[in-house]
Amino acid sequence: MTTDAEYAMTSNAWPFQEAAKLVKRYSKAPPAKGYVLFETGYGPSGLPHIGTFGEVARTSMVRRALAEISDLPTRLFAFSDDMDGLRKVPGNVPNQEMLTRHLDLPLTKVPDPFEKFESFGHHNNAMLRSFLDQFGFEYEFRSSTECYHAGEFDNALLEVLKHYDAIMAIMLPSLREERQKSYSPFLPVCPRTGKVLQVPILEARPDSGTVLYADPESGETIEVPVTGGQCKLQWKADWAMRWYALNVDYEMSGKDLIDSVKLSSRICQVLGAPPPDGFNYELFLDEDGKKISKSKGNGLTIDDWLTYASPESLSLYMFQSPRKAKRLYFDVIPKAVDEYYGFLERFPGQEKKQQYANPVWHIHAGNPPSEGVPFSFGILLNLAAVVNAEESSVLWGFISRYVPGATAETHPEFDRLVGYAIAYYRDFVKPTKAYRTPTEVERSALNQLAAELRDLDDSATAEEIQNRVYEVGKEYDFENLRDWFQALYEVLLGQSQGPRMGSFIALYGRAETIALIERALAGEDLSVPAA
Repeated sequence: MTTDAEYAMTSNAWPFQEAAKLVKRYSKAPPAKGYVLFETGYGPSGLPHIGTFGEVARTSMVRRALAEISDLPTRLFAFSDDMDGLRKVPGNVPNQEMLTRHLDLPLTKVPDPFEKFESFGHHNNAMLRSFLDQFGFEYEFRSSTECYHAGEFDNALLEVLKHYDAIMAIMLPSLREERQKSYSPFLPVCPRTGKVLQVPILEARPDSGTVLYADPESGETIEVPVTGGQCKLQWKADWAMRWYALNVDYEMSGKDLIDSVKLSSRICQVLGAPPPDGFNYELFLDEDGKKISKSKGNGLTIDDWLTYASPESLSLYMFQSPRKAKRLYFDVIPKAVDEYYGFLERFPGQEKKQQYANPVWHIHAGNPPSEGVPFSFGILLNLAAVVNAEESSVLWGFISRYVPGATAETHPEFDRLVGYAIAYYRDFVKPTKAYRTPTEVERSALNQLAAELRDLDDSATAEEIQNRVYEVGKEYDFENLRDWFQALYEVLLGQSQGPRMGSFIALYGRAETIALIERALAGEDLSVPAA
């Protein structure tokens, strides 16, 4: 008899395929440190964005998949490179002039432009942790500043110093000629200014655990230890050092870091440890098809998505096709919401192997909720548009008629969806609605549709209504039925795309739909409620 773990091991869902790498990694013996370590990295030089969340969400999915197919204990470190120097001022934060005066200081020494936390680094770290906590991720936050200053990296830093020449031989061919002249894996922290210096290292002294450099202002030769937070590593060397020091087993990264992963992996091997497993995901794009950047602040923010849709729908968007570049903008939200509930609805009736491939298994750590929704988010948006909904009670008046006895209290999940629909309608649908006058053929078809709706009795189902809509379209001179439905959307709803009309009419009401058609034929302004 096939066990659940065997079904999971053969699943084509990418988290299980990734988890299988870690089973193979420790096929001969369990990890000496007692657990498999997952890591995600965050550079807090700018505000956290959805891409940051996506890395933690996807890594957590692999971690949960591993728990399903093995007994190996796991931990997840969410690591912040907050000792890095502030090299440029992000364009989407206040107090730009103040930040400019603190360039090159470690991020945990740069004053908080929002004036809420000890530093800019602390502010951005707090934002990251708050969001990860909101989603219920199980993780341990680690700070680069704390690790460096507490001496946690000291032994690893001495190993980097010991292999200084070998690491330089790896890095220099990857750099431009001009950069080769000044590059060093070590960045001294100036004892006078506190800045993270990008200066050439004059001499590396493994025996004393120090490096020498020339002070950029006085020209004086300075000798500093590489330990105790008095030096910071350049990021590719830093990444490799961290893998070595913490014995990281798995870390994924964006496609733009493929070459960096290769270089850091080679450095990690020089230090004497295997690099972690992982994979490179594709980057998210903004509405113009450009890469999302935390310094530019383009694309969606975390709060943007959660204003208009559930955390679960965002997790689904992260799960789907991680190696495919996808636009991450407001118009992808409704589809993600409906796809999530579609997967949720199918889950109980699926066999175990199908459940392991269903995204909701991975979104909910193997235990998806049972409460669904009576109809799609798309239909709810169109209902909000037709009735110009500003309050949830307006929509619930229609919903309770469609689902007898349903209230916000009995259907809390759907009530949450109602709130999202009103917000999305208010900010994106309402400003772009553009009704048009029907053509003569469309007028005739609309008159016929109103007559067909009058002939139906009160017990007519959404499917029966949909069939009548189809039949009317077939009777008139439309090049194809798609043109008929587009006419319904543009004339009655003020948009080029819309819902399944049978379901929408059943929800909105036959009498109300007939009245809507009559108003459109009379040339009334449908953007305002009927008198």
